[in-house]
Amino acid sequence: MSTKKSSKKLAAVAEAQVMLSITDLFPMPGSRKKAKRLGIGEGSGLGKTCGKGGKGQSMRSGGRIPRGFEGGQMPLHRRLPKRGFSSRKKVTGENDFAIVPLERLASLPESTLVNRDFLVEQGLVRCARHKIKILGGAAIKAKLVVEANAFSLSAKTAIEEAGGEARVVD
Repeated sequence: MSTKKSSKKLAAVAEAQVMLSITDLFPMPGSRKKAKRLGIGEGSGLGKTCGKGGKGQSMRSGGRIPRGFEGGQMPLHRRLPKRGFSSRKKVTGENDFAIVPLERLASLPESTLVNRDFLVEQGLVRCARHKIKILGGAAIKAKLVVEANAFSLSAKTAIEEAGGEARVVD
C-alpha cells in the first residue's frame, strides 16, 4: 500500500472513531520494502548470478583462499631454497660471544690487565654488552692477565705458558 493511501485510511479511521477490524489493519509507512528483483538482465546489476558471486570455492561459506596460494602452482615460498637457521643458544644469548683472537693481544706490553673495558677502549670489541671469548692459534711472549667470559683450550695454555693468567669472569 502506498504512503498516501495509508495516511488517508488512517485519517478516515480516526475520524469515524469506530472499532477497528482486521480489514482496517495495514503496515506503518516505511516499514515494508520492495523485494529485490533478481535475474532481470545484466544491466540491472543483479542479472546472471543474482549478486551471489561465482560458482565453486568463492561461493561457499568459509571458502577463503589461503595466503600464498597460487592456484595449484607450487607457491614461491616453497620453490625457493631454505638457507640457514637461528641457533636457539644465539636467540637466548647463551652463546653470544664477542670473539678476540690471541694474536691481537700478542703486541701488548708486559703485565697488562686485559678485561672488557680495555678491549672496548682499544677497539678490539665493538659492543660492551657481549660476553667475551679469547681464541688461540698464536703464541704470545708477554705476561698478560686476561679476564674474559670464556677461553679456548689453546688460548688458555698459550697465556699460561707465557707466564700470564687467564681468569674466567661472569
